[in-house]
Amino acid sequence: MSLPVCVNCGRSYPATGTPYRCECGGVYDFVDFPACSRSLDLSAPGLWRYRASFGALADAPQVSLGEGNTPLLETQFAHHSVWLKQESLNPTGSYKDRGSALLAGFLRSRGITQAVEDSSGNAGASFAAYAARAGIHAEIYVPAAASGPKLQQIQAYGAEVHAIPGPRQNAADAVQQRAESGIAYASHAYLPFGLLGIATIAHELVEQLGGKAPGTLVVPVGHGGLLYGLMRGFAALVEAASIDKEPVYVGVQSIGCAPVFSAFENGEYTLREPLQSDTIAEGVRVSHPVRGGAILHRLHGTAGRILAVDEPELVAANHSIAAQGFYVEPTSALAWAVLPEIIGKDPDPVVLVLTGTGLKTNLF
Repeated sequence: MSLPVCVNCGRSYPATGTPYRCECGGVYDFVDFPACSRSLDLSAPGLWRYRASFGALADAPQVSLGEGNTPLLETQFAHHSVWLKQESLNPTGSYKDRGSALLAGFLRSRGITQAVEDSSGNAGASFAAYAARAGIHAEIYVPAAASGPKLQQIQAYGAEVHAIPGPRQNAADAVQQRAESGIAYASHAYLPFGLLGIATIAHELVEQLGGKAPGTLVVPVGHGGLLYGLMRGFAALVEAASIDKEPVYVGVQSIGCAPVFSAFENGEYTLREPLQSDTIAEGVRVSHPVRGGAILHRLHGTAGRILAVDEPELVAANHSIAAQGFYVEPTSALAWAVLPEIIGKDPDPVVLVLTGTGLKTNLF
């Protein structure tokens, strides 16, 4: 696999530097996404056992905190089996660690010693941890309303925190202004290298399900990197004849902030300029999803879809899944909330990705 290219003009990602967007303003993405070799590097830490699927980053410095290999557990919903992929058990408490491991390795390969990132909380905490592991000084821009435990976690790793008043987009705008000074912008949303780490969830699920893909995969959608990375991972496994077909993909947003849902419902392939809105699900409080258009293009014409949940349903779902022993943040509970629309209608096995722990939320 070669370096990413701009989806607008086709220009390749440069061999030096760390630009988060192309000079034309386009987003970078990988043209090809090779499936993992059956010969895993079992001596490597964390996700690096899948390094054969990392292409351009296969020889990058290994940065690991033991991420990945998360449990897949069966539980019941309305007397029907569902499976929960517990990404909340990653080292910093969220699936973001998969992307951060690859992103930190990429930055190390480019000689970066200082970087900035913006986040609603989990991505910032994750990057702060992996930056500390890699010897990179991190500055994290977060909304001032981000949960206290997440901010404390970021600071504990030694990162410099900048709390920005107003909606989530304000933090993104502030960090992009900071990046204009020449500092590396380690964006989990824009830079595509973290997608390689997220795709390893697909590899693990196939292993855990005995060599087959889920029938239906239910995933919260914020910037869209989680769902898009899974789509690319499963598509690569189909291309390599490791599985017969991809899952039916169901993305979930809060109705309080649902730009991808709105576009999907209108049959559109691009996102409209959304109104600023809010939700208790911090991880999907994203008004300008970077991978939203890519998700829409892959969903249209398939059985997959985007659903939306209102806030009372989300709170009820958070308590309902906790009552089964799974203490997760509201973003994770979005997937649980839509099960009545999936059970008995979409193919089994139904797998939900639990994106983050509830230990960093103020809901309960």
